[in-house]
Amino acid sequence: MGEHEKKLFQERLDRVNTAIALGQPDRVPMFPFFSSVVQRMYGSSYRDLYYDYEAAGEAALQFYRDHPLCDVAFGPRCVSGRANELAGSTMIDWPGRPGTKVSDYSSHQVLENEYMTAEEYPEMLDDFTGFMLRKYIPRAYRNLTGTAGILFRPTVVLSTTFLSPLYHPAAVETLQRIAEIGAEDAKAAQVSGKYAAALTEMGFPPPFTGSAQAPFDILSDYFRTTVGTFTDLVENEDYVLKACDLFARQQIENLQYLKDAPLPVKRVFFPLHKGMDGFMSPRQYEEIYWKPLKKIVMALIDMGVTPYLYGEGPYNSRLEQLMDVPKGKVLYHFEEVDMKRAKETVGQVACICGNLSLVKMEFGTPQQVSDDVKRLLDDCAPGGGYLFDFSGCLENAKPENMDALFETMEQYGKY
Repeated sequence: MGEHEKKLFQERLDRVNTAIALGQPDRVPMFPFFSSVVQRMYGSSYRDLYYDYEAAGEAALQFYRDHPLCDVAFGPRCVSGRANELAGSTMIDWPGRPGTKVSDYSSHQVLENEYMTAEEYPEMLDDFTGFMLRKYIPRAYRNLTGTAGILFRPTVVLSTTFLSPLYHPAAVETLQRIAEIGAEDAKAAQVSGKYAAALTEMGFPPPFTGSAQAPFDILSDYFRTTVGTFTDLVENEDYVLKACDLFARQQIENLQYLKDAPLPVKRVFFPLHKGMDGFMSPRQYEEIYWKPLKKIVMALIDMGVTPYLYGEGPYNSRLEQLMDVPKGKVLYHFEEVDMKRAKETVGQVACICGNLSLVKMEFGTPQQVSDDVKRLLDDCAPGGGYLFDFSGCLENAKPENMDALFETMEQYGKY
């Protein structure tokens, strides 16, 4: 990294950190979550994030060269389409998959499948690893059914015959395929790392360096489905609480690497899927959604890490509950909320961002985009503690609307 890039990197890093700590930097930090629009604007596509990593990465470099006002760079997060083909992944459909109907310019599509029945809570809670091997993996990945027979029983261990569940032909076939999957995933990770490093060399810090989820979302997204989990809130609430506690503890353990990692940016991204208005009562939200999530949040803060809570959907009824965090230590994103009220409530204890309409970026006019940017700046910028961002991850936008966005931020974003 050259001296000029080092200076830019530090300026951008300081600008964002000042806002997160509820301070007022020289201008409103540009923290927009650019998704595959980065690829689309430069002749690439979402499909390339799965199958042509270099094309996706080069598009990202060109995008940020052309948009130096950004204070963070969302580098290409490559995911191996080939690895998912080998596994027979059933929880998503993705662009480029043979036979898919998903557009090359669309993100993956989530396919909600029940991978754990209501009756299996005790088994999952008592032996999580065993449940994942014998039940979850064969259900979630149609080509990895050989782990179903991996079961060890107490017996005399005086020879290698104890290992027989692992060298059963079905298990061997699956484990060999897993080795192939690992090699393909490593290729995607290597290219993602390469372009993340290149963006750093250009003077752009990353927005976050880790990810996690609300424990309730893990249960709902990956085990019981949305309908199943909300049924469980009525019929099996104790088990839901126990599962959320388990997932909170697991994630705290998994995030310990951040404690001593020599990283200039220490932020963990939480996509909040099922905590929005109307999904559960205030009591259920407090006890089942927020408290297990807050355990992870507080553990990260104790490690000197900033939780980046990315609220999806309407959050107007949750604002007061979200104030229950240490001052200046958390970043909240909002998709659909009264941002003026958010500034007056949760914005007094935590940095806020979000709310610029994705629909306006893709289908609106430059004037509409400029007007909305000015509205957000008027409502949220005074006093600091604010980062500029969209209502969600931007996958497409009219070029003239992108120009209007950056021109307005450059003109009106200064304090």
